[in-house]
Amino acid sequence: MSASSAFNDEKGGSSSVGEPEYGHDPASGGIFSSDYKRHDDLKEMLDSNKDSLKLEAMKRIVAMIARGKNASDLFPAVVKNVACKNIEVKKLVYVYLVRYAEEQQDLALLSISTFQRGLKDPNQLIRASALRVLSSIRVTIIVPIMMLAIKEAASDMSPYVRKTAAHAIPKLYSLDPEQKDQLIEVIEKLLADKTTLVAGSVVMAFEEVCPERIDLIHKNYRKLCNLLIDVEEWGQVVIINMLTRYARTQFLNPNINESLLEEGGADKTFYGSDGDEDEDDEEKEKKAEAPAMAKRKPYVMDPDHRLLLRNTKPLLQSRNAAVVMAVAQLYFHLAPKAEVGVIAKALVRLLRSHSEVQYVVLQNVATMTIKRRGMFEPYLKSFYIRSTDPTQIKVLKLEVLTNLANETNISTILREFQTYIKSMDKDFVAATIQAIGRCATNIGEVRDTCLNGLVQLLSNRDELVVAESVVVIKKLLQMQPEKHSDIIKHMAKLTDNIQVPMARASILWLIGEYCEHVPKIAPDVLRKMAKSFTNEEDIVKLQIINLAAKLYLTNSKQTKLLTQYVLNLAKYDQNYDIRDRARFIRQLIVPTEKSGALSKYAKKLFLALKPAPVLESPFKDRDHFQLGSLSHLLNAKAGGYQELPDWPEAAPDPSVRNVEVKESVPEWTKCSSREKRKEKKVEKPFYSDSEGESGPTESADSESDSASHSESVSGSEESGSASESEESEEGSESEEEEEDEEEKEKKKKKKELKKPVQESESEQSSEEEEERKHERKSKQRKSDSESESDEEEESESESSQSESEEESESEAEVKKKKKAAESKPLSKPVKKENKKEKKEMSLLDLDDFEPAPSPQVTPVNTFLSNSLVTDLEGLSLSDAVLSPATIAPSSALKNYELLHRITGEGLSVEYCFSRQPFSPDANMVAVQMQFTNNATSDTKNLHMEDVKLQSGMRVKEFPEIELLPAGETATAVMGIDFCDSTQAANFQLCTHTRKFFVSIQPPVGELMRPVFLTENEFKKEQEKLLQNLGQLMGMNEITEKLTLDVKCRNEHAIVQRVTAAANLSRVPCGSDKECRFAGRTVTSSSLVLVTVSTKEEGAAQLTVNCEKMVIGTMLVKDILLALTQ
Repeated sequence: MSASSAFNDEKGGSSSVGEPEYGHDPASGGIFSSDYKRHDDLKEMLDSNKDSLKLEAMKRIVAMIARGKNASDLFPAVVKNVACKNIEVKKLVYVYLVRYAEEQQDLALLSISTFQRGLKDPNQLIRASALRVLSSIRVTIIVPIMMLAIKEAASDMSPYVRKTAAHAIPKLYSLDPEQKDQLIEVIEKLLADKTTLVAGSVVMAFEEVCPERIDLIHKNYRKLCNLLIDVEEWGQVVIINMLTRYARTQFLNPNINESLLEEGGADKTFYGSDGDEDEDDEEKEKKAEAPAMAKRKPYVMDPDHRLLLRNTKPLLQSRNAAVVMAVAQLYFHLAPKAEVGVIAKALVRLLRSHSEVQYVVLQNVATMTIKRRGMFEPYLKSFYIRSTDPTQIKVLKLEVLTNLANETNISTILREFQTYIKSMDKDFVAATIQAIGRCATNIGEVRDTCLNGLVQLLSNRDELVVAESVVVIKKLLQMQPEKHSDIIKHMAKLTDNIQVPMARASILWLIGEYCEHVPKIAPDVLRKMAKSFTNEEDIVKLQIINLAAKLYLTNSKQTKLLTQYVLNLAKYDQNYDIRDRARFIRQLIVPTEKSGALSKYAKKLFLALKPAPVLESPFKDRDHFQLGSLSHLLNAKAGGYQELPDWPEAAPDPSVRNVEVKESVPEWTKCSSREKRKEKKVEKPFYSDSEGESGPTESADSESDSASHSESVSGSEESGSASESEESEEGSESEEEEEDEEEKEKKKKKKELKKPVQESESEQSSEEEEERKHERKSKQRKSDSESESDEEEESESESSQSESEEESESEAEVKKKKKAAESKPLSKPVKKENKKEKKEMSLLDLDDFEPAPSPQVTPVNTFLSNSLVTDLEGLSLSDAVLSPATIAPSSALKNYELLHRITGEGLSVEYCFSRQPFSPDANMVAVQMQFTNNATSDTKNLHMEDVKLQSGMRVKEFPEIELLPAGETATAVMGIDFCDSTQAANFQLCTHTRKFFVSIQPPVGELMRPVFLTENEFKKEQEKLLQNLGQLMGMNEITEKLTLDVKCRNEHAIVQRVTAAANLSRVPCGSDKECRFAGRTVTSSSLVLVTVSTKEEGAAQLTVNCEKMVIGTMLVKDILLALTQ
């Protein structure tokens, strides 16, 4: 049927052409039309024998419901079709019934036998829909039937039906709470489910029915942590919130012993308030806590606690704001202080979202900034206010800016505030003035500046601005009234003009409180106020009475009559508060025979020193609510809110989370064969020279070709629209996206590797099978003392606690495995020759070999492409010509400081990128570290811990340095796979007594390795890849014009500076006007080509061709800098 006829039918009008259409909207005039023929055509279609008509009718009915129209009168006609054979019709009937079953319970009950039959239907969608309808009928009679249906569905083969069963549990619980025990059994069963589809729904049911039963979570904790990344978004939110509460009951507070790791003083100035009193208090507390601290052991994080933090961190990049917020609150409540900073960037990213999201995020940021100010300081400018922001967002951003204000940034913040005061939004201006007041009270250095600024605002034309300024000035003057009598006089003059009651009351209070500083003006102000007393607001009248009383006590000669006059006026006022106040004050200040002993102390009572008000943030005490919750947003406990438990004093038994794994023989053999395969692949490239020639280079090429297409598309789209100023920021985001894609590919490959039966299409795979069998036998003969494979941990992640330490290794090995798997087809003939050799190799354990700090001798062939080998045949080349050392002389290697000797308490660490291949893993950049012990005592056990990396990055730690004597220097080499990004690798450098947080961030030029090309090859690669540019594939070209530095106008200088900036090799070139360089990125082997063309008078043009837009852009900037300075 046509859309217009459908519309007419729904409106109740006729669908024939030429007839008028009548609506049922009162405004349309059709209110008097008869309604008995409504939906008749739909009823006829539902009663027909044709499935096509029934389907059309159901589609229209569901469309009506979607538009919010009432279709409940069709219930009898629809419910008859519940037994229809057509699956499409049946699905839509169930959709309708879920919507109206609760309203039409009696009619729905008639069809209950059909729903029960639907529970046995072979189609999973029908089974799930039948259960959904059944749980929507809110009648207590059918509770046993619902219970039975849920139990059956919980054991269903389909995860979708099990998910629906989990959704039905809270419905049944709300209908009949007495079923709780039986429902807990079902929840326990569903919690053991290993599918991601069910996880979120069952945790939701757990939270609704039995949130106190934490014992149900123990066995499933590790599984939930590992499944989290793959659960749907709303499931992630529920699971993260539940795990936050769980972790607060099961793990120790990670910040409990922070004074043992960090110096309290430094921490205090960074996060704490600036008041001297607070510092004194804290010192007393520290002295009291000192004996307790001595008894405490150094804090060691539970591996399960670390597992939760590590598995939630990638979700900070989620597109769903609720997920990011959930992870942020988890980190805020559970993570060590040093690690909480990672959430700041993610929350700032959410500020680009809709105003509703911004409002919730800013509420939480405002609470966080009170305790952890340093976290958001780098992002200060993100909280600057835009003119288009709604008022409530402006006020919240002001709150955050005020919380972030300190001595270093206060000048920029006050400049911002100056512009905000000119805004047309009066509420916002008032909030800004209050913010200036708070900044002035918190930071003593700017108090006078702020006061002067606020006094200038008193001459503003806008009465609201003046009024708010008066209120804030009143609070500031209370801190140093004797210095500011001029301001009090200035404010006294304003009483004629300001009409806002709160401002008038503030001025009168100030004059009364400090009447001794303005003895001539105060009585005159009282005279004026007495004149207008009857017309004033109640708040002002109360302050006039107070002023009169204070002046009577200090200057009764001038003000006695005025005071009596004011008190007489107040005695007959309409407001009883004012009448009471007048009576009370008269008795207190004018002694009579009846008045008691209090009147002697009237002066002390009225003119007592009042403490200056503390201007505090309204978010100060909000953190007792869980961040991200509705209760936190409203600052009041909402229905259903569960308090965040306090940390336990002693750690509960961690063994409750251990799960017994029933290991079957096939499973074990599968894992062992995988381990064998892994060892074989890892060792192959650098034990057999013949393999080295064909394997790594070709596999790297093939990989770069496959990976570059997908990555360059996303990269170019991401940063294509960006302006130059935002290029680097945009770039880092696109890099993260690329890393996510790579991770997904890895997961797919992991899954393929885990299948017990590999595809055996080619001869090669059958040969592999034979090898595996052979190796399995030899493996089984070996003793059990060998360590279990990391893959086994991944497939059964609950099985051991040591998972958190070993995960980074397992990731590295999966990546190596992937590389080796790709290089296999290329090096098949070599395999046959080296079978025996390999069998012996697999018995070696690679970890026993430490990477030597001395430069590695690299086989020439690994650098040479096949075509270059043929070109250079017959030439006698020494190794020196092609060794990487010639590309960047050791003198050109730049040293970076990792740890200063003052921060490191005598230990200083420097590092440089050695530009040597890192032998344990070709995809890693070698970082050479030099440790110097400047202290008088020996340093022991130098090692790395707690490595924090962006997704996809890996680290091969340097071997532990057991002893570094005083005054000695030691060198070590570590490998880092930066994943072709300039993201920092963060880790803790640990000695036997201390831990230091350090990070290594690579310049973009160090993410490459040199590649040797001939001139022809260079041109071919450039042309071939530029042809693909039209399809947004292959290379991107970035060209920049520049003027060369005076010292850099000869060929030698250009080569020297470019190779110092980036690890590239020189390409031979016929023209003396051009210098060419080539390299590949270390991780993805994407080609990087650089051309510098020189012209007259130092003018030059730099061209960079690179598959990765971000790397290309950053490389251009670095080389430009090197050539122009």
